[in-house]
Amino acid sequence: MTSTTFKTNSGWGYTIAYKEKILIKQTIIPVISESKSFATESDALKVADLVKEKLKNNLSPTVTKNELILLKIKL
Repeated sequence: MTSTTFKTNSGWGYTIAYKEKILIKQTIIPVISESKSFATESDALKVADLVKEKLKNNLSPTVTKNELILLKIKL
C-alpha cells in the first residue's frame, strides 16, 4: 500500500493505492465544515499515513476531528 501527495488548487491532497489501484483520493481535509485542502504537503502525508494504517488493520478509514487535532493538522 502506498500513499502519495499531490498539489491542489488551494493546497495539498493525497492518494492511497494498493497494487496500482487508487483506493482513496482525498483533495480536502475530511470532517471539517469547510471544503479546503491541506495547508502543507506534510499535513496531507500525516493523514494519509493514518488512513493507511487503519486500512492495514482492517479498520474504517474514517478520520475524526480529534485525530486531526492530535496530528496537529492546521485547520
